[in-house]
Amino acid sequence: MKKIFLLLIPMALLMSQCKQPTTPMEQKATVQFIPKAAADSIIAKLVKQSGESSKALIEKGVSQVAALWTEKDGTAKDFEDFCLKNYIASPVLKEKMFQRISVNFETLFGYFNRISLDLKRPMALDMGETYPIDEVFAAYEPSAHFTDDFFTNKIGFILGLNYPFYSLKEKEELGPKWSRLEWAYARLGDQFTTRVPADIVQKSSDAVSASENYIASYNIYVGNLLDDKGQAHFPKEMKLLSHWNLRDEIKANYNKTDEGLTKQKLIYEVMLRIIDQSIPDSVINNPAFQWNPVTNKLFKDGKEVAATPEPDKRYEVLLNNFKALKAVDPYTPMFPSYIQRSFDAGMEIPMDQVEKLFNELCSTPEVKEVGTLISKRLGRPLQPFDIWYDGFKARSSMDQAKLDKMTRAKYPNTEAIEKDIPNILIKLGFKPDKAKEIASHITVDPARGSGHAWGAQMKGDKAHLRTRVGKEGMDYKGYNIAVHELGHNVEQTISLYMVDNYLMAGVPNTAFTEAFAFTFQKHDLDLLGIKDNDPNKEYLAALDNFWMSYEIMGVSLVDMKVWTWLYANPNATPAQLKETVITTAKEVWNKYYADVLGVKDCPILAIYSHMIDSPLYLSNYPVGHLIDFQLDGWFKGKNFADEAIRIYSAGKLIPQEWMRHAVGSEISIKPLVDATDRALKAVK
Repeated sequence: MKKIFLLLIPMALLMSQCKQPTTPMEQKATVQFIPKAAADSIIAKLVKQSGESSKALIEKGVSQVAALWTEKDGTAKDFEDFCLKNYIASPVLKEKMFQRISVNFETLFGYFNRISLDLKRPMALDMGETYPIDEVFAAYEPSAHFTDDFFTNKIGFILGLNYPFYSLKEKEELGPKWSRLEWAYARLGDQFTTRVPADIVQKSSDAVSASENYIASYNIYVGNLLDDKGQAHFPKEMKLLSHWNLRDEIKANYNKTDEGLTKQKLIYEVMLRIIDQSIPDSVINNPAFQWNPVTNKLFKDGKEVAATPEPDKRYEVLLNNFKALKAVDPYTPMFPSYIQRSFDAGMEIPMDQVEKLFNELCSTPEVKEVGTLISKRLGRPLQPFDIWYDGFKARSSMDQAKLDKMTRAKYPNTEAIEKDIPNILIKLGFKPDKAKEIASHITVDPARGSGHAWGAQMKGDKAHLRTRVGKEGMDYKGYNIAVHELGHNVEQTISLYMVDNYLMAGVPNTAFTEAFAFTFQKHDLDLLGIKDNDPNKEYLAALDNFWMSYEIMGVSLVDMKVWTWLYANPNATPAQLKETVITTAKEVWNKYYADVLGVKDCPILAIYSHMIDSPLYLSNYPVGHLIDFQLDGWFKGKNFADEAIRIYSAGKLIPQEWMRHAVGSEISIKPLVDATDRALKAVK
């Protein structure tokens, strides 16, 4: 799902900071202490010692360190002495030192990750009652002083001097010619490009943890939802997490005739109430009240009672995250906004390129044609919630109760899931010894929320598959999500244990692990022994990917536009932000969706929880769908497991270089659009 934790801790710190810098001392972070003339003099001395062939690298290293050196680090003379003493001219010594650094970083990042994982257990896992102190411990960031410490002891400067940072543009231009060692050097160069004070890092963890907890406990007891006749339509004890479980319940009701449509409409009304914050606060994670989301009337014991709406809390949380992340800006001169840190540094695809991909697909004539096909298959005009139409999947025509019975019997608890992982991998094509090896690095935990994957960050630790298992066992929706999360865990294991160097471990960005997880998720019925013999299954798979991409691309465009607005309006109130989010969602809807789904001014694209607790993460999903489709085409006729290991052991190249290595071409909408065209001709 959404929580894919970054391997490189310093980069993670850039993406989760807090406290708006306002004091003069903080503002000094943007002023360079070392004069350019002093840096130029040192560069000339080092070039004279090491030779003209080293000039470009020396210039890059000295300039980077000079930009980060402050008065408390020493005088200009101290800076000169430091550079002359610590520059490594010998390639052999440089490589030997790099190998030692890699081992040390694995130790540091691995234990930071383990501490965070353990401290967050009470909040993340279904392990009984939580206490106020649990949230405080969960917010503690063990790596908060990492960057400060490594500049204080000068390690950060030594690394920046000898393994300097390369911009995304430089990586794009130079990367195709680099060796694996040069790539690893460049990834080490990504580590120390900023100096974010430790107190800001720690406060950031507080803000992020608060937003995660807000979302993780946003359950709606849909068994208490009433229609205009006062009738309930869902099982009494059913509660659904927003937005994931609400959306999945809409998907699950496409094969249930009029009753299914009634349920979908009720959930849609709940979503609208969450978006505009007219939802009564007493129905959030509370089974004590009955609620008609259409009329917004609240009842208790059959009598109507007064309702108090949630006081724009959703947008307050989003605003707090913005303020937290914007606070980092003065300390990241190479990426001076969270938007740039998310796309240029995190995704390593500029936002304008991502927007272009999304705008192009959402504007294709195929969108209208697929919408018309869906309407025909449903036998009714489309509704706004049909952006989640799930009828192209084989499971959409299956009896949900039968699927639930099957998965509950197969997986009564998390232990059963963990025990079955080797068998799952063998069914996907992994050789038994390799399946056993990979499975040995994965453990399964009972999630408090809908589930997520948390990868290991050092060899010897395990990746954690966190999934929700009910008292009666795992229902099908939970199973489907768990298979997705297992895909993340397998990727995390391959890209840690099977990559040639620790600094290259991981994937280019989270879209690539999402792509792998989507591939796993599509095999969920196969893994249950249910075969899809439909001759149109490839066509249906293309239509399914296209429609999912279309839906989530619109949501992502809203996310990007909201963040652009926030930077232009940093002093906005929660109420102003709410108005902007709703207006933006309607604008994107009217441009790309209204003509297809038949309704104007719909704000439903604003329902995604990622917008609240995982800012600017959403774009990874549609990019992941595009990558997934291209990988699917490549896997045809080949052994999936062998190719998965070959491709994902490439590690943390930049996205387009990774794709060229994987499938011989860059990320594009064309393969998906062309396949959708063929599918529309074949599927009636």
